[in-house]
Amino acid sequence: MYFLSGWPKRLRCPLETLEQPLHIQTDPKRVFFAVLAPSQLSIWYSRPSVLIVSYKELSKPASQFGPYKQAEWRPDSTMIAVSTANGYILFFDIPSSRDKYLYEPVYPKGSPHVKGTPRYKEEQCAPSLNLEMKKVLDLQASITSLQSMLEDLLVATADGLLHLIHWDGMTNGRKAINLSTVPFSVDLQSSRGSFLGFEDVHIKDMEYCATLDGFAAVFNDGRVGFITPISSRFTAEQLRGVWAQDVFDGTCVAVNNKYRLMAFGCANGSVQVYTIDNSTGAMQLSHKLELTPKQYPDIWNKTGPVKLMRWSPDNCVVMVTWECGGLSLWSVFGAQLICTLGGDFAYRSDGTKKDPLKISSMSWGSEGYHLWLIDGNCSLNAGCDIDTKNEAHQLGILQFQFIKSALTANTCMSNQEQVLLQGEDRLYLNCGDATQAQNPRSALSHSDQKPIRERGPFLEGSLDSQGLSTLLGHRHWHVVQIHSTYLESNWPIRFSAIDKLGQNVAVAGKFGFAHYSLLTKKWKLFGNITQEQNMIVTGGIAWWNDFIVLACYNLSDRQEELRIYLRTSNLDNAFAHVTKVQAETLLLSVFRDIVILFRADCSICLYSIERQPDGSNPTASIQVLQEVSMSRYIPHPFLVVSVTLTSVRTETGISLKMPQQACEAESIMLNLAGQLIMVQRDRSGPQIREKDSSPNQRKLLPFCAPVVLAQSVENVWTTCRANKQKRHLLEALWLSCGGSGMKVWLPLFPRDHRKPHSFLSRRIMLPFHINIYPLAVLFEDALVLGAVNDTVLYDCLYSHSSARQHLEVLFPFCIVERTSQIYLHHILRQLLVRNLGEQALLLAHSCATLPYFPHVLELMLHEVLEEEATSREPIPDPLLPTVAKFITEFPLFLQTVVHCARKTEYALWNYLFAAVGNPKDLFEECLMAQDLDTAASYLIILQNMEVPAVSRQHATLLFNTALEQGKWDLCRHMIRFLKAIGSGESETPPPTPTTQEPSSTGGFEFFRHRSISLSQSAENPPANKFNLQKTLSMPSGPSGKRWSKDSDCAENMYIDMMLWRHARRLLEEIRLKDLGCFAAQLGFELIGWLCKERARAARVEDFVIALKRLHKDFLWPFPVIPACSVNSPFKNGKYKTAVGEQLLKSQSADSFLNVEMDTGVSSAPRSHSWLSTINSSQREMDTVSSHGPHMQDAFLSPLFNKGDECSIGSATDLTETSSIVDGDWTMVDENISTLSLTQSELEHISLELASKGPHKSQVQLRYLLHIFMEAGCLDWCIIIGLILRESSIINQVFIIMQSSDADGEIWQNIKSGLHAVDRWASTD
Repeated sequence: MYFLSGWPKRLRCPLETLEQPLHIQTDPKRVFFAVLAPSQLSIWYSRPSVLIVSYKELSKPASQFGPYKQAEWRPDSTMIAVSTANGYILFFDIPSSRDKYLYEPVYPKGSPHVKGTPRYKEEQCAPSLNLEMKKVLDLQASITSLQSMLEDLLVATADGLLHLIHWDGMTNGRKAINLSTVPFSVDLQSSRGSFLGFEDVHIKDMEYCATLDGFAAVFNDGRVGFITPISSRFTAEQLRGVWAQDVFDGTCVAVNNKYRLMAFGCANGSVQVYTIDNSTGAMQLSHKLELTPKQYPDIWNKTGPVKLMRWSPDNCVVMVTWECGGLSLWSVFGAQLICTLGGDFAYRSDGTKKDPLKISSMSWGSEGYHLWLIDGNCSLNAGCDIDTKNEAHQLGILQFQFIKSALTANTCMSNQEQVLLQGEDRLYLNCGDATQAQNPRSALSHSDQKPIRERGPFLEGSLDSQGLSTLLGHRHWHVVQIHSTYLESNWPIRFSAIDKLGQNVAVAGKFGFAHYSLLTKKWKLFGNITQEQNMIVTGGIAWWNDFIVLACYNLSDRQEELRIYLRTSNLDNAFAHVTKVQAETLLLSVFRDIVILFRADCSICLYSIERQPDGSNPTASIQVLQEVSMSRYIPHPFLVVSVTLTSVRTETGISLKMPQQACEAESIMLNLAGQLIMVQRDRSGPQIREKDSSPNQRKLLPFCAPVVLAQSVENVWTTCRANKQKRHLLEALWLSCGGSGMKVWLPLFPRDHRKPHSFLSRRIMLPFHINIYPLAVLFEDALVLGAVNDTVLYDCLYSHSSARQHLEVLFPFCIVERTSQIYLHHILRQLLVRNLGEQALLLAHSCATLPYFPHVLELMLHEVLEEEATSREPIPDPLLPTVAKFITEFPLFLQTVVHCARKTEYALWNYLFAAVGNPKDLFEECLMAQDLDTAASYLIILQNMEVPAVSRQHATLLFNTALEQGKWDLCRHMIRFLKAIGSGESETPPPTPTTQEPSSTGGFEFFRHRSISLSQSAENPPANKFNLQKTLSMPSGPSGKRWSKDSDCAENMYIDMMLWRHARRLLEEIRLKDLGCFAAQLGFELIGWLCKERARAARVEDFVIALKRLHKDFLWPFPVIPACSVNSPFKNGKYKTAVGEQLLKSQSADSFLNVEMDTGVSSAPRSHSWLSTINSSQREMDTVSSHGPHMQDAFLSPLFNKGDECSIGSATDLTETSSIVDGDWTMVDENISTLSLTQSELEHISLELASKGPHKSQVQLRYLLHIFMEAGCLDWCIIIGLILRESSIINQVFIIMQSSDADGEIWQNIKSGLHAVDRWASTD
């Protein structure tokens, strides 16, 4: 509503003789403000803030009158009355010296500012004024309060009298009214009231309320009341008083004319706001403004009595200050917006407490953009901050600056989805980039917090609604500076409006208006300045498609008008459509193609608006549709806060029969001083069928008598869009009710078009609390948008010696931030409380596609759980079971429960699971649904609620399932978790991932903390995505420590047994790719295990099946047989591969071994393998191949290093530089170019290259070959050699077998296996 902006400013005074001020009062038009000092009265101009005239009392009369106390302006700003301490009233005349100006703006040469504009002097120059004391009136008693009342001045004195004085200083023969003769009662109905009992009762503070026709008063004994004349005459016999029964410590009063409220400050620091009951005339408590111990634990009861209160000029907010200092700002019905007693206002950056700002007087500036206040600390020690260097010295007058919502003045903005704030010279918009807004619901970049998959639901939907990302995108505002030329002659800005798509804004100041396009970044102003200065916008400004609709007063014709201007044409009356209006327009609003005006004679007029395609400049025409007089129901036209046309109505039966009427203008919503009144069309009579008449001639239905829907309403939001999927949200009415939160008037629909129950209401009003001040509602997206003040401290920039003078040290810098809040969980909960579960389900299912819907369910469960489980009294009808049952209707039930539990303290878990079900059952449901991450979260719950044996049993189940599905991160957590259970470290549960991590079964990853390329979608990595990154570290983390000294403990044995069992299964099912992944991810000691299993699980049973399976798993093509040679691989007893064997042999094997040699030796220690037991001499090993010495260096020396670590290190070393294996391809190409090859040989080589598999598969197969070779699983080495078609591998295997005491069974197995392959190759 209202937000502080920047730092406050302090006024500098040009006169050294000026005394420190004690009272400040702006004039009724808020152009000037009067400042009182003990013996001085000065008048200042408000913009710019300059001193115009000062009157200093001579010493002799000053001692006679006593110091000045209070000042009051005459309604036409031509006089000021000043009360003094000794009971005198001084009347000052303010004659304006015509055409004399003290200050004029100076423009540089050649600037476009023209001095010849009409009223130039009035608008831009500070006038010259004089102060003359006209009359002195002695009331012979101390004056306690001074109040301007129409043509008279009402003065209360300490002797209990009320004086009614005319502005010329005459009492006109009217006697002073003695308060003890005014009868007081509880209400105006009782026939006779009691009188003020004792003699010395007098009024301490009072304020006149024009709309209640009376004045609110605070008496010196703390009682408060309201005094009103029964007839038009203001005499003692005609006055009646009404008590507020519960207030006995009143200190001050402020009245709100628009909402008919009286705010009474109390000695306990709270403010009690009363209204008058229309029927009885009694004073009713509306609400209280008080600080809560929850928000302000240090100060909430130490503020002292309320000292001052001031309502803003638009009556939307009230500023309150206390005796102990500090400011607080509240909305009209009690929502707290700002308080300077906490946060950066109260504490310095080093944590020390500041003294709160004490205020002795305050007054609002024009349109509420400024608050002038007098620093009480300065007034006490007069002459603070006198600057010896400058002639001017600083007064204790501060100016706070505010930004306010456009809704405060222009209520027709309430059917928009944008937040628009207006400052005195700029606008703040939340609609993001206008170029995006052209295609509102396109795939826009979402806010960073939302994962990619959650964007989907927003890509389709109504084009009228702006995209969520533009409305929520980031925390910064789009700031539009108002054109300086327009602002100079038309300050202050009174109205602002934005169009539906958030691409254009219009502003209206003192005269005329201007508009701005966010697409072209240009302002349009009136070309003819006389036309601009000739109109005053009165009832507001609104957009209709490309047109600006406004109600204005034409100064030259003295005529009220309704005008429509086209945005695209020049801003000129020649292009405007003008309609004359009978009475002054107070409010204007647009609904679809209807303009609704509320006029000063309390009548409502509906106009239809239609586009006329008229060549290059289309125009719009307007026709009167209907007039409705509301004078019977509205006591004063000024009390109507807003008027809106809506499609809302009470009977939903009609909307089922005639759905096309769902979007018609069905009812008028009037906010009458906070009472929401609905006037809907009378459909009880005969209905006119649409086809019988054209829309223009159709006679519109009359309206029924008004119905009051709600009290204490500040703002109303409704939309004219329709969406079948979200009827609940789009046909609802949203109300902001100040301190009591929000309300929604929700339609109730029968399910599946069944006949509605006769006893069921068609609509229901649901209240809910919200933590932000609502400024806009996103209807489909179930969000409320708002703004909030934030502060930044800069006190560290100044040294402590000079710090006292700087306002930057005393006050933080204030900024306004965008904010938003979900409200859906509140509504669902309210429906469940009222046993409307079916409606709650309909509403929830319509919103299930929203990205934050899971969060909604979680919030609802969490709030109900916290309330009920921590309640001291037993709850007769608990809601938690209902909420739990409701959540089970959604697939996210299991996640919702576990996320809620993990964010709730352990003490409440039993209560939660008593309602939602046993966690063991929920864990099993997760396993059945394959939702392992959620199951892991339940495991933590089980670990805390069950004995270790149960959690170990469930952890084993989950571990096995995770192994099976290749969820390696989860497997690592589970290993740690199982060890923690075993070693009694159950206090540290594993951090389970809340979002499912992408599984990496597609490739081996040799480092623990892997990263996924950001360009790749985190959703589904490609099946064989290989993510090898160069890292020289060993795998760290829990699995790395597994093979430490406690490996003989039972728990490690238990884990190892499971890992062995899984590895055995993978080998038996010939899933080598999965086995490699498993070993690399979990740091499994594959080589050591394979050594043990060589004769059992690691033995190849069927070579042909294994060969086929590996070809399939690694996407490796079968060999292509060239047409010219169909040879058996076993020809002449020598093992040959296909053509090109020699080339591939020399290159591939060589590069493979060289890679190993270059990078492997310096790496981490390796385990002993079966090769270390071979009793062979160096000479025998030299015969391995022609690359003997290389072979020895590369392959053997690392194997004899010390250490008992798993051999994964060597695999890591190999793959660190596995990119070098790309040499397989490049070297082949180079050699081809140097060899002289025949046509047939080229064919052979191209066939050979074509029959190779993917590069990544080759790296994986070489890695496995390396592992099997070290483990001595020679049959697997043979199969991999056959797949890679490299004879060197097979030669190597045979040499190893000859040089070692190899098992005869292995010999036999390999021999029979190769024969089987030969047979299969020949026949297949």
